[in-house]
Amino acid sequence: MKKYLALLLWFSGLFFVYAQEPVKEKEIDNLIDELFMEDAVINELTASLNNFQFLYISATFNSDTYFSGRDIGIDQYNITPQITYAHSNGIFASLSGIYYSEFEPNWDVTVATIGFGKNIGKKKLFKYAVYYSKYFYANDLNNIYSNTINIGLGVRNKKRNIGTQLSGAYLFGEDQSFEIASRSFIDFNLIKTNKTSLKFKPQLSIIAGKQTIELARIVNQQGQLSTQYTEDDVFDLINTQINLPLLYSTNSFDFEAGYNINFPNAIGDESNLKNTGFFNFSIGYLIDL
Repeated sequence: MKKYLALLLWFSGLFFVYAQEPVKEKEIDNLIDELFMEDAVINELTASLNNFQFLYISATFNSDTYFSGRDIGIDQYNITPQITYAHSNGIFASLSGIYYSEFEPNWDVTVATIGFGKNIGKKKLFKYAVYYSKYFYANDLNNIYSNTINIGLGVRNKKRNIGTQLSGAYLFGEDQSFEIASRSFIDFNLIKTNKTSLKFKPQLSIIAGKQTIELARIVNQQGQLSTQYTEDDVFDLINTQINLPLLYSTNSFDFEAGYNINFPNAIGDESNLKNTGFFNFSIGYLIDL
């Protein structure tokens, strides 16, 4: 099963999850991208399988919730269920959502995604993906960015154990913005048999994007001091994240347990931002169609 899962994740090229910021409406949503989750066995799979389609059902639990790596002062966990379909012709689609333990309503957003991705090159070390996502928010006040168009490009070494993916996202709805993200990984096989595998896969993610910040200044108007506010668009680093996961696959099931560390970058008048961390646990099941 782990072979099929690796191929599914490589061809799907999605797993972008946006968490809606309830406090700072002008701050870009948290982007946790899980693009191009390769396995070393992908080499033989791409050579042997020409016609397939899968459903992959998963759920992820995060022990704490941070937005763009920032602590908003609410102690809560979140759960992200997802179902993904992928076909060997490159078409994929997914439906996912986010549940927050302390928000009202708890179910914050539902995300529908459809796209296309393919391996390219003789050795198929490169991968591209283009996809569109639509967001359906439970709270209309959060409906700033309700659509995204994403483009991604990934590359791996010949052993498929080192890789990097770059992606760009255009967000639009009531407002418009864009983000650029990169994710690099190193894959260490700890245990590997015909039916099971255990691996350690540290990853580094970097996210930058356009932010709208509010600037205040004191002006003298006919001898009276007053405050004027203006908005300014800036492009800057948003967050850097290190992910340290253990991944275990057996038959049709996959399990992951990891720890994540955020290094948020101060933007505008932000100051004294602290690094944040949380645990994640996930389970997945693959259905071969």
